[in-house]
This record gives sequence, C-alpha cells and structure tokens, in this order.
Amino acid sequence: MEPVTAAIVGGQALGGVMSFKGQRAAAKSARQVAEYNAQVAENEAVLLARAKRDEEVNLRRQGEQLIAVQRTATAASGIQMSGSPLQALASSYYGIEADAAKLRYAGDIEQVQKMSEADLTRVQGYARSRALKTQAYASLLGDAASTYSTYKAIG
Repeated sequence: MEPVTAAIVGGQALGGVMSFKGQRAAAKSARQVAEYNAQVAENEAVLLARAKRDEEVNLRRQGEQLIAVQRTATAASGIQMSGSPLQALASSYYGIEADAAKLRYAGDIEQVQKMSEADLTRVQGYARSRALKTQAYASLLGDAASTYSTYKAIG
C-alpha cells in the first residue's frame, strides 16, 4: 500500500473511531445529566414536604390562637362552655383538622409528582443514552464500510 493511500485510509478510519468515541461520550453524558436532573427533582420533593409540614404547623398554631380567643370571649361573657359555644369550639377543632388533612394530601400529591418526574427523567435519559450508543455503533459500521470502499477504490 502506498503511503498516500495508507494516510487516506488511516485518516478515514481514525475519524470513524473518533466519531464513535465522541458519540459514546455523548451517551454517557446524557445519562449523567438525566440522573442529575432526577436527583434535583427528588430534592425538590423533600423541600416540598418540609414546606407542607411548616404550613401545617402554622395552620395549627393559628387554629389554637383562634380557639383561645373563642374560649376567652366565652369566659368573659360569663357563658358556660356547653351547648352552642361548645359546638362552635368543636367546629373550630374539626375545621383545623380538615384543613391540616388537606395540606397533608396536597403535600403527598406534590411529592408523588416530583418522584414521578424523577423517574421519568431517568427513563428518558436511559433511552437517550441507548439511542446515542446505537447511533455510535451504526456510525462506526458505516465509517468502516466507507473506509473499506475507499481502500478498494484507491488501493
């Protein structure tokens, strides 16, 4: 084989290998980016849970203050804590608990959404990575065939 032919064929083969390595690196990078984004979504789920717990604590604190005001007003008026005043107090407690349950439920929904987002991100990253790997092998085979054709044509 002449040096010029060897240089052409060698350069073409080297280009094919470099392209393959670059596409494989892109596949690895796609998987890593997806994993990072999934971890971000999981961290957001934790932060959302903490925020909902804080909201529930604040709700309960405000509810207790409201109940304390109701008790004080009832006691100041000289009315016994029975009958309608007691029902109003019970209604306040039930309202607080209902609102707290709604907050917990909303928090659960947000967490499920974030965890689903993390799972979906991982699946998409895996699919993208596999597609890039397949493309890398297809490119390598195409470059090998092209290199062989060039070698036959020149050589």
